[in-house]
Amino acid sequence: MNIIRKIVGNQLIVGFFSFIVFWEIIYLFVQTHTIPSPLETFSYFFTVLDILGLHSLGSLLRVLAALSISILIGIPAGIFLGVNKKVNRLFSPFLYYIYPIPKVAFLPVFMLLFGLGNVSKVMLIIWIVVFQMILSVRDGVMRIPVSHFKVMESYSATIKQQYRFLIIPSILPQVFSALRISIGISLASLFFAENYATTYGVGYFIMSAWTKMNYEEMFCGIIVLGFIGLLFFKLIDLLEIHFTPWAAK
Repeated sequence: MNIIRKIVGNQLIVGFFSFIVFWEIIYLFVQTHTIPSPLETFSYFFTVLDILGLHSLGSLLRVLAALSISILIGIPAGIFLGVNKKVNRLFSPFLYYIYPIPKVAFLPVFMLLFGLGNVSKVMLIIWIVVFQMILSVRDGVMRIPVSHFKVMESYSATIKQQYRFLIIPSILPQVFSALRISIGISLASLFFAENYATTYGVGYFIMSAWTKMNYEEMFCGIIVLGFIGLLFFKLIDLLEIHFTPWAAK
């Protein structure tokens, strides 16, 4: 519990207040109505807290659903490619081609295939995260020294035991790293996707405030979007400490 308080408490406070200081400096030097003061924004924040909470919940559920599905697909697929060299040689060219393409370009395709609702937005995030997950897990498996497999074989370890005691623990750091990389890209893409055919989501809230030229409201949405990202990062940190205590710094 002390570790949890230390990580979550200190980093949340330092990260948030460093952003506020940066924001205040920009506000004082730029002097434009498009950048409201932090004090005015936080005063306004509590007047829209209820509706902003609903928008935040919509975004959180979309990201959580997409991350969960991406993990369920990406980890087994990455392990399969990592332990099967022939399959890896066959599918790696496809992964290397599709991975650099900006995934937001597929949003119209998903909307045509899955409709304008939540499914297309969740599919977009899955499309972003799953390839990052597959490649990271595959590379993690391929980095396991051959000598480690030989040691397992010398102890007559079954395939199930090799996965449980060698492969899974070895790839967990890569899984958490992939999730960290994917979070920022996922939120950016979700912000883009929530501007189409939806009435809930932080992205919709921010752009709606922008069209109304309500800049305090717009910055309230930006603050919440930052908190959502920070929440996911801290959750990943805590999960990493729990599941990979040997790698904790």
